[in-house]
Amino acid sequence: MGSPVDFDSFIQTPSAPPPVVPNYAWIPVRGLTERHRSRILSHLLALAEHDRYLRFGYAASDAQIERYVQAIDFDSDEVFGIFNRRLELIAMAHLAMPRQLASPDAAAFAEFGVSVLHKARGRGLGQRLFEHAVLYARNRGIDTLFIHALSENAAMLKIARNAGAVVERDGPEAQAYLKLPPDNLATHVDEAIVQQIAELDYQFKRQARRIEAFLGSLSEVKANLDR
Repeated sequence: MGSPVDFDSFIQTPSAPPPVVPNYAWIPVRGLTERHRSRILSHLLALAEHDRYLRFGYAASDAQIERYVQAIDFDSDEVFGIFNRRLELIAMAHLAMPRQLASPDAAAFAEFGVSVLHKARGRGLGQRLFEHAVLYARNRGIDTLFIHALSENAAMLKIARNAGAVVERDGPEAQAYLKLPPDNLATHVDEAIVQQIAELDYQFKRQARRIEAFLGSLSEVKANLDR
């Protein structure tokens, strides 16, 4: 039997705008739920001061981040995450869905926000989460993805522009609007495949962690017996 697949080693940065069919084979994205709230908090608290500034638009304190995490409504919004092989949440996105449309014909906006740990930069994780958010939003009737970012957040604005978004700058702040095509059978099949692969990847990594812990405990017992 060959060595276990290290999914982290396959992560690549796309050089073209997000495709209709996501690159799910390389970077599994898993939906996060209420039970992941503590992991989300740990992830955001691990962001450096400047990264917090770019993510929230201000230098968020620990207390402000904790309030933000506690306010996430998992019943209406969607939160996605990327885990490394140690099951550490290294990147996450929050897709704030519209609470209620003014009318059935009103445009449906969803707001996208993303954060990536410094040690995981340069792997295309932000791009991957954006692709996933686009797919998810299309399948739920969202026709416009909205991004509010600081003008200096070049990485986020580049992702938006590459996807075809219209970017409007207003001094230190910028807003990007990406019109989404309607969903179809292919997008729903894509999402189902993404969910399956992400769950398999997560369970694989969790089992690997259990085996590592078991082997570690055996080594500790053996060391104690040899004394």
